[in-house]
Amino acid sequence: MKIALPGSDGSLTDYIMQGTPIEAEPLGPDPVRVVLSAAHVVADPFTDNDPSGLATLDWEGTMAFRRHLAGLGLGIAEAMDTAQRGMGLDWPEALELIRRTKAEFPDALLFNGCGTDHLMPGEAQSLDDVRRAYLEQVEAIQDIGGRLVIMASRALVRVAEEPEDYVRVYEDVLAACDQPVILHWLGDMFDPALAGYWSGDRFEDALETALAVIRGNAVKVDGIKISLLDKEKEIVMRRRLPDGVKMYTGDDFNYPELIVGDEFGYSHALLGIFDPLAVAVGKAVGQLGRGDEAGFRATLDPTVPLARLIFRAPTQYYKTGIVFLAWLNGFQDHFVMPGGAQSMRPLPYFVDCFRLADQAGLLSDPDRAIARMRTLMGLYGIA
Repeated sequence: MKIALPGSDGSLTDYIMQGTPIEAEPLGPDPVRVVLSAAHVVADPFTDNDPSGLATLDWEGTMAFRRHLAGLGLGIAEAMDTAQRGMGLDWPEALELIRRTKAEFPDALLFNGCGTDHLMPGEAQSLDDVRRAYLEQVEAIQDIGGRLVIMASRALVRVAEEPEDYVRVYEDVLAACDQPVILHWLGDMFDPALAGYWSGDRFEDALETALAVIRGNAVKVDGIKISLLDKEKEIVMRRRLPDGVKMYTGDDFNYPELIVGDEFGYSHALLGIFDPLAVAVGKAVGQLGRGDEAGFRATLDPTVPLARLIFRAPTQYYKTGIVFLAWLNGFQDHFVMPGGAQSMRPLPYFVDCFRLADQAGLLSDPDRAIARMRTLMGLYGIA
């Protein structure tokens, strides 16, 4: 089975398909690691809304993908940046997404993004504005029984002047939470508007602020997801967390070794890359739970080159690669995204995604993937 793929000069070379699709092995109850996939949304391709406007979702396609994740035994991190939260998906639509997912999967492991994205950063004049915005979303999500991921706030980084400002705001927000939450430290490579979060340009300073928040409110913190794409920084923080507070890796470059861990501990996972890798993740974490670390690495290590490509700089456009793979694998009938984000990566990126997904066994139906890849290339004038 082969397909002619373009090189950097546009010339076509036959690529021989070589991967064997991974067979699903759903996770059982009480897996050895807590595993959450931040899930993408499926856009409605027939909306009258301009791509520059707010998202209109294909609800059936969006929920069908969540059934896929739940069927593999993965937890779901809902309405996060992978769902283009604040990048096409606004707060009212995010709340509707949270409501629908909770209603369909009442007993599943679900955490839901809670932020301040309905407060435009330029409209935030004080810490009280940020506090009220957070608490509005806390109340709305908890009213439907949802657990929370406290997302980083563009408004907070704009108005905070010192580390204590973060400590005070988070203390008030966590006091209102009825179950332990996951905190999210999202680096500026994912969202440039978050540069200087925790009131520190240096990692070492920001780390102290984040740890102060956690230590002062440990009973309200299930864990923290750190998304800095730097395994050493994650390990440093992991070793300093209070007992009982989990580290959720957000490192889409180094997740296998961070999940395995070392003699001092390990990371659980809340990752956007687990959206297209779900079938591999379910199998691998099951292997790890049986004590088969070599099998775990053999399943997940081949996915790392693909993950590093999908999350390459500018990292905030990683969603384009994730939805591209969802389209190749038949989870949606089109390659259209909220905000027109399908156009945010060049053709060579898609070609390399196709190759690496095949080599990692992540194309569930190679014939379908080839047909859809040819459709995409046709849009670029490649017959």
